[in-house]
Amino acid sequence: MEFFNNHKSLFTATAVLFLVLTLFVAIMPALDNQARNAPLPNAEPLSEAARKGKALYIANGCVACHTQQVRNVEMDKMWGTRPSISADYADIKRQDLWRNTATLMGTERTGPDLINVGNRQPSLEWNLVHLYNPRAVVSESVMPAYPWLFELKEHVGLDDVVVAVPEEFLKGKKGKVVATEDALNLVAYLQSLKQTELPTGDPMPEFLYKRGGNVTSSAKSGNTGDAVEEGSSIDGAALYATHCQTCHQPNGNGLPGAFPPLKGSSVVLDDDIEIFVDIIMNGYNARANEGYGPMPAVGQTAGLTADEITAIMNHERTSWGNDAKEVTADEVQKIMDMVTQ
Repeated sequence: MEFFNNHKSLFTATAVLFLVLTLFVAIMPALDNQARNAPLPNAEPLSEAARKGKALYIANGCVACHTQQVRNVEMDKMWGTRPSISADYADIKRQDLWRNTATLMGTERTGPDLINVGNRQPSLEWNLVHLYNPRAVVSESVMPAYPWLFELKEHVGLDDVVVAVPEEFLKGKKGKVVATEDALNLVAYLQSLKQTELPTGDPMPEFLYKRGGNVTSSAKSGNTGDAVEEGSSIDGAALYATHCQTCHQPNGNGLPGAFPPLKGSSVVLDDDIEIFVDIIMNGYNARANEGYGPMPAVGQTAGLTADEITAIMNHERTSWGNDAKEVTADEVQKIMDMVTQ
């Protein structure tokens, strides 16, 4: 019983036991996990601007509402091209000695998953407007605005990045909204969040719990819901709201100086739909000289089918006063086969 009466012996034994358990239960498995899960071959390290942007992302509390993961359930398919794997996070290091913020998984999904947002929304213009006031591009957004990341200037310089903020969101303020270095760094970090393609020959992880038939708008938006019965029509308005509305707006008028209108658009109304399908599938950047940001390859990034693209196109061709004839999925499929080879 002498051992139990000696506090030094008890403390020493406890400390040694704790260290041994820590070694075998935490440290060695972590090192083994790190050795087994090397970064993907095409993974790109963060640029200096993106690294600074990550620190701002943490400092401004973005991590509290946005996850950076894609679970392997089909309802998360809209956020990433595939479920995430361990290798996606293998090259993410802690910020410094005091801050271990490697994966930034977040605490809830109040906002959308950002694991692949660099592909889903690569536009610098959209991201800057969204940071200045999210309601300028998504009227229902509950995300806070970050106006302190911007400056108002009467006279802008050649190197200034001017943000096309609608007049109603300036609240009477005069001058041009200019992005600060912090705003540009934060966007650089968001644009860096892209799922890396798996090496050729590696099996693609599958999404589980697939729904039968066409999904409802609630399922497409990431909410649980009943699947639509096989053969029912696809809701083009819901697909437009999910994939197009944040830039081109619910009324099809776009955002002046940032995103072109679809209302009255010659591309949308043209009887020859090849350019229209090509833009949806492969993106578009031919109007940069007019101040419009590049459009991402929505069709390929979101994995849209011919039926879904047809529904989106017909919604755009028959809404907001547009009166073009509807197109068929067969027409769209033939063009998709040509423009995605």
